[in-house]
Amino acid sequence: MLMSGDETPPNGPARRQFLRGAGLLTGGLAVGGTVGAIVGDRGANNGAAADSRAQATVSTAQQAATQPGQSSSTFHGSHQAGITDHPPAHLRFVALDLAPATLAGKKPAIAELQKALSDAASSMTSGNWITPQGLVAQGLDARGLTVTFGFGPRLIRAAGEQLPGPLAPIPAFPTDELDPARTGGDLGIQICAPDELLASSVAQALVELAAPAAQPRWMQSGFLPGANAQDPNGTPRNLMGQLDGTDNPVGSRLELAIWVSGNVGPSWMAGGTYLVCRRIRMLLADWHKLAVPAREAVIGRRLDSGAPLSGGTEHSTPSFSALGADGRPIIARNAHLRLTHPATNAGSTMLRRGYSYDEGLRADGTAQAGLFFQAFQTDPRSVFVPIQQRLAATDALSPFIRHEGSALFAVPPGGPQGSWVGQGLLG
Repeated sequence: MLMSGDETPPNGPARRQFLRGAGLLTGGLAVGGTVGAIVGDRGANNGAAADSRAQATVSTAQQAATQPGQSSSTFHGSHQAGITDHPPAHLRFVALDLAPATLAGKKPAIAELQKALSDAASSMTSGNWITPQGLVAQGLDARGLTVTFGFGPRLIRAAGEQLPGPLAPIPAFPTDELDPARTGGDLGIQICAPDELLASSVAQALVELAAPAAQPRWMQSGFLPGANAQDPNGTPRNLMGQLDGTDNPVGSRLELAIWVSGNVGPSWMAGGTYLVCRRIRMLLADWHKLAVPAREAVIGRRLDSGAPLSGGTEHSTPSFSALGADGRPIIARNAHLRLTHPATNAGSTMLRRGYSYDEGLRADGTAQAGLFFQAFQTDPRSVFVPIQQRLAATDALSPFIRHEGSALFAVPPGGPQGSWVGQGLLG
């Protein structure tokens, strides 16, 4: 049951009650407490002092009361982790909806929820397991574990802030077959880890900690080639057999493509990015009926090497003007590569971080499998939306895929040790 919180400082008794129940203040074996008891008045006079005391207590108790794992990564930094770093083999993405009482509590209630989740994420990515994980993660290595938070439109409105322009609703596309149960969300949490059991335990722990202030709307698992890949750092293949992510920006192009400038939009998003998620089911049985040359024509690349059909290697610049012996473009006008390439989209680009998924069979016996597409960018209105409009209109790949889920999140920047994700918006 949610407390009104009218007289409870955010880092006073209610805050300590949550941290204690979550295993961040004591070594008790009880399952974590609920966020429902942590709504408070952020204007309390002793808030700053309580913040300092709580942080010190958490730091001490984590060492004494949690099961440590090894870690070489950090939760804190100018940008959130889990965006530009090399993606590990396993994904859990959780979209949560804020409970009515949390929405009614507005910024103080949402801030307490987000601070609690950030504390837990910081602990786990440092290799300090928390009580809701039980013994699931004991003995596992935390290196490579990342937790990334994103805020949906309703959360930002409930916090009393104006919605950033890039978070405008994604329009409907003619080829969409979106399932409302796999679409949207107030709070998105991306968990990536080299170990599937670790990714699962972190996701479940965060869901448990969020209740009843927020409940899961949908959850998506995903995987990439792991330790047995010949080139673990190479471009991963998706379930259609194609290399997926070849044209991702690097270096200065990457910085410009994904990080929001400090002089554009609200100050709390400076150094952040926007994330588009799409669950794309692949019609694999139909795809496999095509001969390899036909599949390559649909994509515009060789399936074995990823090289554009115009020649070269995987990272060669495609020639869209090159003609074949029949006088037609070697890379067809409706090839997926041509329609998505920056050269045909006024230089627009985004960082794609997709994961394959395989959930067995559908009722009709076909594969419930495909790609959980994630794209980080500065403004979906000028990048993802126009590209997807072109794809929906003419993409040769469209007959072999179905867009079944969609979500859009503002991913705020990171921060120094002792800060929490979203503090610029909710603090």
